[in-house]
Amino acid sequence: MRSALGVAEVLRRHGAAYRQAHAGHLSQCQRRVMAAIEACRTAALGGHVEQCDDCGQVRIAYNSCRNRHCPKCQGLARAEWLADRQAELLPVPYFHVVFTVPAPIAEIAFQNKTVVYGILFKAAAETLRLIAAGPKHLGAALGLVAVLHTWGQNLHHHPHLHCVVPGGGPSADGTRWIGCRPGFFLPVKVLARLYRRLFLTALQAAFDQRRLQFHADLADWAAPEAFAACLRPLRATPWVVFAKRPFGGPEQVLDYLGRYTHRVAITNRRLVSLHETRVSFLWKDYRHHDKRKVMTLDADEFIRRFLLHVLPDGFHRIRHYGYLANGQRAAKLALCRRLLAAPAPPSPAMAGDYRERYHQLTGRSLELCPCCGGRMVQIALIPRPATPRRPASLDTS
Repeated sequence: MRSALGVAEVLRRHGAAYRQAHAGHLSQCQRRVMAAIEACRTAALGGHVEQCDDCGQVRIAYNSCRNRHCPKCQGLARAEWLADRQAELLPVPYFHVVFTVPAPIAEIAFQNKTVVYGILFKAAAETLRLIAAGPKHLGAALGLVAVLHTWGQNLHHHPHLHCVVPGGGPSADGTRWIGCRPGFFLPVKVLARLYRRLFLTALQAAFDQRRLQFHADLADWAAPEAFAACLRPLRATPWVVFAKRPFGGPEQVLDYLGRYTHRVAITNRRLVSLHETRVSFLWKDYRHHDKRKVMTLDADEFIRRFLLHVLPDGFHRIRHYGYLANGQRAAKLALCRRLLAAPAPPSPAMAGDYRERYHQLTGRSLELCPCCGGRMVQIALIPRPATPRRPASLDTS
């Protein structure tokens, strides 16, 4: 059935075989993600029994895994994050800027995710800050939200950074607001050149500090001469940075953020079929005018591509900079609103229970009876099965 089709079902059917076939190449993070998604909304995580207080319909609801890579577990996290962002919106145009990397950099990034993804964030944020601060361009401080995506529509490794940037900021002395020209943010060619220089400088520093590792096909790049030869053509090659047209208003900004911030490599809605060992899914071919196509892969290859996008533990893929940075956000946003003569939007009071919060934030109720529309009430708990602890000597995961 289409309703049951999802990444979890692919992993439940083929995950064990994949783990066995690739035992020496799976990281601990990837193993945990697979296990979490396989167990999500099953008896393995426990749950509760609900009954409609009107028609008597009984339903079993199992707990979710809450893993950030799980296609089913992003709804409440996304809604709560967006509620916080709504209170931070300013009455100015917003721009969408995307920073990409050349293919050789993507190869290095795959083997050094924490280091190179971190460089991507820092180089992009510093590029926007420096260009915007220059009196030749804007002469103002910026704020931005940056979101890392590591995938393309075909699930290949394609790291790039989406930045949502208010079109303006306070002057250097903090006495006035300086806005962008209508419909224009910053010159992308200037952005691209500085971004390339900052990125390659930081990457070379990481290499000199021996923070990069090279394996398999890239093993030769561990030699300084080979690494220098790899970077040499990239210093002259144009890097791709593009700025999309400004959003129509704050509502469009939130709609965009809702679609991008808590997205995983592939949503369950894109899966078309799972037939024996073959997985089919929808994808957009950007090289052919966004034409929608169906791609079919062996389950082993589908799982491999999905796991390419598992992030290292503790790595933050959503980051805030400038006057939207976490440390002084409240004070700096208050200054921005004062300069814009704009009142602060009210912050909604959040309900305590997750079902109530979900309803409050999304407008969709988790307590609605599927039969009569009555209210589902919890009547019993389903405990999580006890998992016996394995001796440390036997733990080979």
